[in-house]
Amino acid sequence: MRYLYWLLLFVPVAGVLGWWLHAPATWVFLASAAAIVPLSGVLGRATEEMATHTGPTIGGLLNASLGNAAELIITVVALRAGLIDLVKASITGSIIGNLLLVLGVSLFAGGVMRPTLRFNKQVAGVASSMMALSVTALVIPSVVEMTHPARSAHVDLSVAVATVLIVIYAASLLFTLRTHARLLAAATEDAQERPQWSVRRAAAALALATVGVAAMSELLVGATEAATRGLGLTQLFVGIIVVPLVGNASEHASAVWMAMKNKTDLAFGIAINSSMQVALFVAPVLVFVALALGRRMNFVFTPLEVLAVAAASAIVSIIARDGESNWFEGAQLVAVYLILAAAFFFY
Repeated sequence: MRYLYWLLLFVPVAGVLGWWLHAPATWVFLASAAAIVPLSGVLGRATEEMATHTGPTIGGLLNASLGNAAELIITVVALRAGLIDLVKASITGSIIGNLLLVLGVSLFAGGVMRPTLRFNKQVAGVASSMMALSVTALVIPSVVEMTHPARSAHVDLSVAVATVLIVIYAASLLFTLRTHARLLAAATEDAQERPQWSVRRAAAALALATVGVAAMSELLVGATEAATRGLGLTQLFVGIIVVPLVGNASEHASAVWMAMKNKTDLAFGIAINSSMQVALFVAPVLVFVALALGRRMNFVFTPLEVLAVAAASAIVSIIARDGESNWFEGAQLVAVYLILAAAFFFY
């Protein structure tokens, strides 16, 4: 995704605006958001290059733990700043964005170039089922809140759910990397490429990109409250729409590119696996990070968020059922995402 790298020019621009000129918050917010896009791309590329040097098992663990590193950094910085609503919104926003927008654009882009897109329905079925189960677990505290609003143990319940989700995530890694690795081999064999970077170069890029994302996240989060007021946005909308797009833009572009090259299995895998990482790994980690920072974060989401993630998971499960898709199904997924984005804007 080299065409995104020109956005690295926004790194010094954001630094000058935020730390030197103390420019208006809206300028700092937009510049730092633009800067995070290519930095997250470098972070993802460096992780992939490290993975090719370490073999399939360690490489799989690297991709599993660092696949959403940019977004995790942004949300940890937001947690430190006390923007709990934005952090919670980014969790549901990432799931919705990957399942509807990323997969939808990928299927549309691939479908306009060929009448039918085919993928491994067994692999897609396992992934979509796991996604449905994880989403169900994630929204349970919200259901408890809706049915028993007088209860005050929602943080404790969220901690319990987070613990279970992390255990299940570890089990999913054992399943995909060890006990049933052969099941997924056909879907991932096209992704096996020779490393183009040395270990030293990949490690250096990983370290620098991490520092860069952390620095830009500080600027982004610091300007968020004032910028959202200036732009007429809410923290809920920024968390659900803006943060996931900024943190995962490069990964999104990769999924679309894979679909255009008729590698639908890989495009499907990027969208589903990224959502699973958020639900099973990123979200639980954020609960424990919040506790370490003295914050109380739970998994109680708005009714609209609960409806949105449930609908997105159900729709993708239906699409994965027959192992085939086309451009119109992709367009429908994007349409649902745009309707939800409009709903969150006016919520």
